[in-house]
Amino acid sequence: MAKYYLLAIPAVIGIIGGLFAVTYFGNQDGSQDDDTFTVQQLIENGSPYEGNPSAPITIVEWGDYQCTFCHLFHDSSLGTIKEEYVQSGKANFVFRDFALNGPNSVLAAEASHCAKDQGKFWEYHDEVYDNWDGENTGWVSKDSLNRFAQNIGLDADQFKSCLDSSKYKQAVLDTYDFGQKIGIDATPSFLIIKGDKIVKITGNQPIDVFRKTLDDM
Repeated sequence: MAKYYLLAIPAVIGIIGGLFAVTYFGNQDGSQDDDTFTVQQLIENGSPYEGNPSAPITIVEWGDYQCTFCHLFHDSSLGTIKEEYVQSGKANFVFRDFALNGPNSVLAAEASHCAKDQGKFWEYHDEVYDNWDGENTGWVSKDSLNRFAQNIGLDADQFKSCLDSSKYKQAVLDTYDFGQKIGIDATPSFLIIKGDKIVKITGNQPIDVFRKTLDDM
């Protein structure tokens, strides 16, 4: 039986899949679990903010670098969301790993954190998706990830040392476990957060789904 968790925010919080099916955090018998999570926990160990951290809405994407639909979102709706909502100051954007496609997805997520150490998370994030070549087809490897680092001007030795050390492996695995606890079960998934309200969108939905959700927050 699926379990949902009440977030530690002073209001009832709904999760909306797409725009229609609504499920509230809590048990099916109407009781609430003792486990609580703050909004900060939903965004920590993720990317740096894209946009103004003080924007009224925060969009948290849970993604996998090998995921087909994550790649499609990156190539389609993300640019529009950034232009219409992030750059305008209406929202900010955070990426969190949900590495569900095996060890290579974990490795790619680790690499993005190594890039974050050098202040180029988003450049590296985009470089990986720009070189996407399928799910578990072998395109993700230490060699390719090191090459992507060189492509965006990272210190190659520092990056390689970080990746070889598995510095961020446990953090990536822990983030996956946390995502599962709060009901993330597919990529991409999005938590749209404004004040005491959180809306969940699952999948690479049409841009109008994102627009309606964001405009109605």
